[in-house]
Amino acid sequence: MCSLCKRDTAVADPETGEMICNNCGIVLSEKAVETRAEWRIFDVEQSGRARAGARTSLAQHDMGLATVIGRANKDASGNILNSEMRSSISRLRIWDSRTQLDPSDRNLRVAFEQLHKLKSKLGLSDAVVEKTAYIYRKAFERKFTRGRSISSMLVACLYIACRDMGAPRSFKEIAAISNLRRKDITYSYRMLILGLDIKVPLPDPAKCIVRIANKVKISEKTKRLALEKMGALIMTEISAGKGPMGLAATVLYLSCLNNGESITQKDLAEAAGVTEVTIRNRVRDLNSRARTA
Repeated sequence: MCSLCKRDTAVADPETGEMICNNCGIVLSEKAVETRAEWRIFDVEQSGRARAGARTSLAQHDMGLATVIGRANKDASGNILNSEMRSSISRLRIWDSRTQLDPSDRNLRVAFEQLHKLKSKLGLSDAVVEKTAYIYRKAFERKFTRGRSISSMLVACLYIACRDMGAPRSFKEIAAISNLRRKDITYSYRMLILGLDIKVPLPDPAKCIVRIANKVKISEKTKRLALEKMGALIMTEISAGKGPMGLAATVLYLSCLNNGESITQKDLAEAAGVTEVTIRNRVRDLNSRARTA
């Protein structure tokens, strides 16, 4: 309310920090509180506006907390630096990058660069990547990475994270994409399980059904029927000791037969990463159990 004209016509000027009456022009307050967002740009290549800097992440060697000298050759006022100052800043950038390359950072840098490549190849979520980085940092603190391949340790951590987060990624698929021997990954996997005392949950066959069904483009009706059958198998404990991908492909095959969809065992086996013999053996086991039940 204006104290002079007694009207509710006060407006704020964010540039000068004043509260002014729009009717008579009297300045009501000279120290108005700034209520707008403090938009700032922290990266030259960043487009748009940013409220703050990049978020912290375990999947970065410095967790996103380290600072670097930017590439913009401008001062705080936005003026371009002269040639002498640009030369000095360039030398400072070189020494700044050298001081951050200690042996521990080098190991984490190489590991997390490979992790981001595997993320794009496997289509992993940010939660799985963060969990993988957390497990790898624990192994690095316990010095389990000494004398061992960074790639094998990282892939083993990735498989544990996928199992823990419920991501349907098989061991065979991860080993094939990472171009590593299965023997090296299993050795690192056992060492991490025993050394870090990790309790790895059992894989959920229902998630494997959804993944296989999306690959071979099975109808939603058949997918739901397969999920119902898988739930019944889990309740009767028939799925104990069976590979989740092979069992999921078998249940999908039986559901396709019930709904009259023409999906071959070969297509399901390729989508699940198993052989046709595995599906036939699982079909024989399920039929024999159904007859005896």
